[in-house]
Amino acid sequence: MNIRTAGVAITVLALASCGGSGGNPLQTAASSGGGTTTPTTTILPGTQNPTPGGAIQRLEAKGTAGQTDYGNGFANGFTHDATNDTFTVQGLPFDGNQPPGTVFTRSTSPASLATNFALYEQPAAVPDFGTNTPITQDMYRALYAVSASGNTEFAIVRTGGYADYGFGGFLYQRNNGVTLPTSGQATYTGDYAGIQDANGSGGLRYVDGTMSIDIDYGGFSGNCASGSGACENAVSGTVTNRRIFDSSGTDITASVITALDTDNTSITVTQLPVLQFKIGPDVMDANGEITGEVHSTFSDGSQFESGKYYAVMSGDHSSPTGGEIVGIVVSEFSTTSIANGGTVRETGGFIVTRN
Repeated sequence: MNIRTAGVAITVLALASCGGSGGNPLQTAASSGGGTTTPTTTILPGTQNPTPGGAIQRLEAKGTAGQTDYGNGFANGFTHDATNDTFTVQGLPFDGNQPPGTVFTRSTSPASLATNFALYEQPAAVPDFGTNTPITQDMYRALYAVSASGNTEFAIVRTGGYADYGFGGFLYQRNNGVTLPTSGQATYTGDYAGIQDANGSGGLRYVDGTMSIDIDYGGFSGNCASGSGACENAVSGTVTNRRIFDSSGTDITASVITALDTDNTSITVTQLPVLQFKIGPDVMDANGEITGEVHSTFSDGSQFESGKYYAVMSGDHSSPTGGEIVGIVVSEFSTTSIANGGTVRETGGFIVTRN
C-alpha cells in the first residue's frame, strides 16, 4: 500500500515546446505491422509479435503489491494533444484526470530543461460532484517528447504525493519500422531529461543531461546466445552533464554533489557520476529493441547508481545519417543525506539521432 504525503507543495518546472507533429500519437498501442515475427529482448508489456517492419510500443511493467515497485505501470491511456498543448493519462488516483476530469496542462515555472521536452501538471483540485467542495489532488508530472520526424516518442508520469514511490508509469514507442546494418559502427546523440522521486519522502526533482549511444554492429560475432545476428550488436551508452532541479525549477546540482560527498567519507565527490550502459552480447534483437543494465561509479570504483535501460530503434540505420533511437533509463541510488535517507529513483527518457 502506498501512503500519501500531506501538504506537498505543487510547484512546477516548465519545459519549452516540443518539436514534431504531436497530435494524439500515444492514444492507441502501436501495431506490430507486417513481416516475420522475431524474438524480442524486452521484458516489458506492449506490442505483441513485433516485427522489424512495424511500429512498437512498450510500457512500464506493473509492480507487485507489498513490494517497493507497487504503483509502477499503473499509468495507461497516454494521450498528447499538440493542438491544445495538453496531456491526459488514465489509471492514476487523485490526479484529476479520470473522465470527465481535467487535462494536464503545461507547467508555467520559468525554469527550463532541454527545449524538445515538455512537462505537464495535474489540476490542483477537483470539485466534489455533489457539493462542489474542492478536493486537493496529488502531485503528478508528465514528461513528454517526440522526435522531429515524429517517428519516436516517450512519456513518463511520476508522483510526488506519496512517502514511497507512489503511482505512475512510462511509455516509449516507434511509429514505423527499422533497418539494421550488419557491420560497422555508428554514434548517436541527443538530449536526456527525467523525473526523480524517492522511496522515503514525497516531492519530485527533475534532471537533464546529454545522451550518447554507440553501436558496434556485429561486434560480438559468434558470442551471443541466440545467434539471431542482431544479438551480436554491442551497445554502449552514457548520460553525461546531468543537472538536477528542485520542484520550483532551481538548479540544486551543487547541493546534491555536496550531499553525496557527505555520504561518501572515503572519497571526495566533485561531480555527478556518469550513468553508463553495461556492455555485453544479447542486448538487441532483430526488431531493433534493446534492453540492458545501467550503472554509475564514484572515482574509487564503488557503485553509485544501478538500474535498467529500455530502447527501440527506428528508421534506416544502414543509411550514413539515418535512424533514431528512443528509450527510457530507470536507475536508483541509496542515500543518507538526500530524500530523508531513502532511495532515489531517476526515470529518464531520451531520443538520439546520428551525428
